[in-house]
Amino acid sequence: MSQEANPFESLQEQIDDAAAYIDVDADVVDRLKHPERVLETNLTIDMDDGTTGRFKAFRSQFNGDRGPYKGGIRYHPGVTRDEVKALSGWMVYKCATVGIPYGGGKGGIVIDPSEYSAGEIERVTRSFAKELRPFVGEDKDIPAPDVNTGQREMNWIKDTYETLENVTEPGVVTGKAIDSGGSEGRVEATGRSTMLAAREVFDYLGKDISDATVAVQGYGNAGWIAANLIDDLGADVVAVSDSSGAIHNADGFDPVAVKDFKRETGSVSGYEGADEEVSNEDLLTMDVDLLVPAALENAIDEALARDVNADVIVEAANGPLTPDADDVLTERDVTVVPDILANAGGVTVSYFEWVQNRQRFYWTEGRVNEELEAIIVDAFDRMTDAYESFDTPNLRTACYVNAIRRVVSAYEDAGNWP
Repeated sequence: MSQEANPFESLQEQIDDAAAYIDVDADVVDRLKHPERVLETNLTIDMDDGTTGRFKAFRSQFNGDRGPYKGGIRYHPGVTRDEVKALSGWMVYKCATVGIPYGGGKGGIVIDPSEYSAGEIERVTRSFAKELRPFVGEDKDIPAPDVNTGQREMNWIKDTYETLENVTEPGVVTGKAIDSGGSEGRVEATGRSTMLAAREVFDYLGKDISDATVAVQGYGNAGWIAANLIDDLGADVVAVSDSSGAIHNADGFDPVAVKDFKRETGSVSGYEGADEEVSNEDLLTMDVDLLVPAALENAIDEALARDVNADVIVEAANGPLTPDADDVLTERDVTVVPDILANAGGVTVSYFEWVQNRQRFYWTEGRVNEELEAIIVDAFDRMTDAYESFDTPNLRTACYVNAIRRVVSAYEDAGNWP
């Protein structure tokens, strides 16, 4: 993994690459490359041992031309200001890619949650919710889960906001538990859109995904669900990894059995159904038909990209390829379905959750999955149309062409005030 690639600079490079294909003024493009505002705060809480703990936290609101800011909150020791800015920018173009009426936001706390008790995590979450209170709301900015956060943290943020504001406003966050106003299908949404993107790109390329071998880097929520749903299409998931290492079986794994083992032991390493344990780099360069990076950004840099042997990459993670890696893979004719389409299921079903919260009327899981599939397939078709009509070098640039055109159109329709 590259330790030097700056994700915010990667985002800006991706925007520049796509803007070259669009008739848009350079000053407007420059506006689209920077966040509108970034909150940086220090959270202080009482620790279990009686000391006071301090945690740095961020929330970036990148662009609100198409609607309220939308984006997750991650808890990770590697969170930085530039990372949060980049992730909030990717959310702008992700929402525009799939045509849902949101801008982009992202938040993060510099913390390793595995080192703290549930009580300490609750206190730091509620402290962050208090700091976010003036900036969030169902018509302002709607947080959601991300790395190391989930329904529990969203429920705490919702409760803190509603208590302080003395309102009932379930739409202030998404990714909540069902009984707290969450949506059916939300937990599976990112993995499901990854599967749909994989299915569509194999069909576009004239390949049969049921014959495919698959490697999945990262076996958290998005990774294991994508693996399971792709396995349901008939493909063989032959390698998976998490932060502890990677495992391989040439005949394929049962994705659910591997997930159950990880839940019991904390890692995929040691799974008895594996033929061998390999390194994360071995997995990323394995000779497979489909590679699904589902961990963190910058997983594949320029040097590693030269050793990639997959024919197709579908990005379940945000920003897993550096721009230099993208260039190498384009030169090598490796087809990459970009993150802003492939993993857009999460924000799409978050949008469905928000709509249901506003209406106080809730959908069945079947309806959620049907609506999600229609949106992802339509976005995929629009991407390939742009790829062919604009003659872009790869699918990522085609995606950004479509997304930037939508954001620019909204900006120009509204005008610049004052």
